[in-house]
Amino acid sequence: MPPPEPMPGYGELLRRGYGSLAAAARGCGDCGWELALRTWAENAHLGWAEVLLCGICALGWTALRRACSRRLFRPFGEWCQLQPKDAAKMPESAWKLFFYSVSWSYGAYLLFCTDYPFFHDPPSVFHGWHRGMEVPGDIALAYLLQGSFYGHSLYATAYMDTWRKDSLVMLLHHVVTLTLLGSSYAFRYHNVGVLVLFLHDVNDVQLEFTKLNVYFKHRGGAFHRLNDVLANAGCLAFSVSWFWFRLYWFPLKVLYATSHCSLQAVPNIPFYFFFNALLLVLTLMNIYWFLYIVLFVAKVLLGQMQEVNDVREYDLEESRRPGKEPGLQLPRALKEGLHLRNGLVKDKRL
Repeated sequence: MPPPEPMPGYGELLRRGYGSLAAAARGCGDCGWELALRTWAENAHLGWAEVLLCGICALGWTALRRACSRRLFRPFGEWCQLQPKDAAKMPESAWKLFFYSVSWSYGAYLLFCTDYPFFHDPPSVFHGWHRGMEVPGDIALAYLLQGSFYGHSLYATAYMDTWRKDSLVMLLHHVVTLTLLGSSYAFRYHNVGVLVLFLHDVNDVQLEFTKLNVYFKHRGGAFHRLNDVLANAGCLAFSVSWFWFRLYWFPLKVLYATSHCSLQAVPNIPFYFFFNALLLVLTLMNIYWFLYIVLFVAKVLLGQMQEVNDVREYDLEESRRPGKEPGLQLPRALKEGLHLRNGLVKDKRL
């Protein structure tokens, strides 16, 4: 087996990635809906039983979250005497920390405790690819867990989670992720999917850990220094790892492999433009959220923020002031139907 190819730099990614994309576009003389439908029919392998199983598991995640919130997270928050606004948001972060800790740990197990070389040798994700190839059971399990959870997350973001400034982008993110998961499984690009999930889940673990410590540092009528220190440390780790995992490793490992190395291993690989377009959209959303991190750091450095807080969340007190609209200027009907219904405040008159 040849040694792993050295990871490229940004310049090499742009040069080779753009060159491969341009060459593929020039060679695609009959591209269009007819070719796309024919390619899907010939290469996609996704049964209705698998879709049904994923949907049942998504309902299971929703039921499990409601049960955990009602019987575990909320009673624990009341026992700790959290402030009301923190007690309302704590179950959401506790639930997400639980799931992402499990999913990222399982992804790390697949990449570092098995024979899969995908992390150290990303181009190998396409070695030996052929249509209809069997998906290993351990990777299929990862896809089932993630696909069903993001199906649940579409509903949860709209009707269960606190409504934030970036919630519309979050809904788009879930749609893109579900599309990537389903189509990559159908076309047997599951090796790439494992690497993508691993590089993204770690930040969600750090984010929810940090938010929980923010909620718990004011409890029982006292300020708890340990939670404040953990929140600050978690925020620093989250900021650094977001850039390192999503804006450094993700493009240089995943985008380089999918845009350039895929054509080297499998000429005329199916749905080449489709998958690279979705991965590019995912990259742009990562950059969008990184701007929130930069905004947060700037506020801290300028003394506009004295403690860790989520800059994506609406200021509910500000929203009550006449003439002051929070964050995104959404239509009134959308705000009444989404922000107030599934956020902290159930009725604006309360």
